[in-house]
Amino acid sequence: MKKIFGILGLLVAVFALTWIIEPKFASAYNLQNIIRWTSLFGIISIGVAFVIITGGIDLSVGSLIGLVGCTITLLLADNYSIPAALAIVMALSLAIGLLHGLLITRIGLQPFVVTLCGLLFYRGFARWLTHDQVQGFGSSYEGLRHLAIGKIPLTDSFSIPIPFFILVFLGSIAALFLNRTIWGRYLLALGRNEEAARYSGIQIERMKILAYVICSGTAGLGGILFALDVNSVQPAAHGNFYELYAIAAAVLGGCSLRGGEGSILGVIIGAAVMRVLYNAINILGIPTQLEFAIIGAVILIGVIADELIRRMAANRRAAGES
Repeated sequence: MKKIFGILGLLVAVFALTWIIEPKFASAYNLQNIIRWTSLFGIISIGVAFVIITGGIDLSVGSLIGLVGCTITLLLADNYSIPAALAIVMALSLAIGLLHGLLITRIGLQPFVVTLCGLLFYRGFARWLTHDQVQGFGSSYEGLRHLAIGKIPLTDSFSIPIPFFILVFLGSIAALFLNRTIWGRYLLALGRNEEAARYSGIQIERMKILAYVICSGTAGLGGILFALDVNSVQPAAHGNFYELYAIAAAVLGGCSLRGGEGSILGVIIGAAVMRVLYNAINILGIPTQLEFAIIGAVILIGVIADELIRRMAANRRAAGES
């Protein structure tokens, strides 16, 4: 809980400082954009958090988002129905997560290696599939695009983007699963001590597979929404580095890269911090070339803070025992 309050304080501080420097930052239009993009990145960050909680990592999220975006546009262009196209790309995403899990648990490959190969393969396959040509929805699927760009009026001047409600629904289910079910406790136990979890009877292979399936599933959902939001997909660039945003959001939100710790609410707040930072960079006129430098610094600060907190807790325990 302390970590959540800490990241919430950081969010408020960055928001307030940017608002003071540039009042347009708090305009209704800008806030709606921040909420929409926070929601989209929050969705994929939730899935990444499940993998990190188990002590793993998934570097393929951005490329999977690109592959899903390319695939759904091609399916719709080939006159597949909307339900069929959505079902196919979601099934593809879940199958990829299952493949990752099996390679890691059954063959014993390292998560870094498996998902790095996935990052390269899915991007290359998407480019081959589309002949490296931009794909789009055109004007024929405005109803479907409403899922990503639609808004529900709150006042005369302010509306809530529909992706926010998708995030709230998904986040609620994820939080209940992680904190209120036996499988969520198994995931946390696995991340804290894999050997202890194994000896206590937990099917750690199944839990790891489940985590990667969840991660790829949320990446698939995010891939659909991102493609609908921009209305076109550039195979070589769509989703590039999105896994970095998701990992940064998870780490900022309290997920330890060692595993065994994590909060869905914290992850969502972490995603909000990343988007507010990105928006602040643009609205304050800071060179966009510094975007990834700032993201890298944020991840490093999060890891350092996690290490310091761990050491302080260990020192307190040692002092109490003595």
